[in-house]
Amino acid sequence: MKYNIRGQNLPVTEALREYVEKKISRLEKYFEAPITSETNVTLSVTKGYHAVEVTIPLTGVMLRAEVKSEDMYASIDEVVDKLERQIRKHKTKVNRKIRNESGIRTFFRDSGSAARVLEDEEDFEVVRTKQVTLKPMDVEEAILQMNMVGHNFFVFANADTKEVNVVYRRHDGRYGLIEQS
Repeated sequence: MKYNIRGQNLPVTEALREYVEKKISRLEKYFEAPITSETNVTLSVTKGYHAVEVTIPLTGVMLRAEVKSEDMYASIDEVVDKLERQIRKHKTKVNRKIRNESGIRTFFRDSGSAARVLEDEEDFEVVRTKQVTLKPMDVEEAILQMNMVGHNFFVFANADTKEVNVVYRRHDGRYGLIEQS
């Protein structure tokens, strides 16, 4: 596995680099073939919180996890745990598909624990459906509407592009915009 480890507002020491590589290399046991893509790790410190963000691009799957805590090493441990849960969840989903369609090979190694994982995982169930009328508006108005209803995101028809867009509140308190490509 190749690593791209960088720090924001934080020097990446050799000890920190080795700890990250050692912990993330635990994930290799879940894959049939070695991962050829580059694992991106961003370590940062903001307002006393140590954040770790890991992104592993794979064929057909993007593994990504982010954790913030008061200790950098605890954040690294927790982000690896999150990634392991994502891999197990995806593996369970793929195994279900294999049982329904026969013989699809995955890039996840079969550890014989699929039955245990199936019991731990829950199905994705839609518990509520809403229908909305998308009023054309600009991004600023959409942000105001989102704040008025007290949500973390807001779907709207962009008056400039005539496309469906989403504005959302980021963890840092600023706003993001998702546009249709």
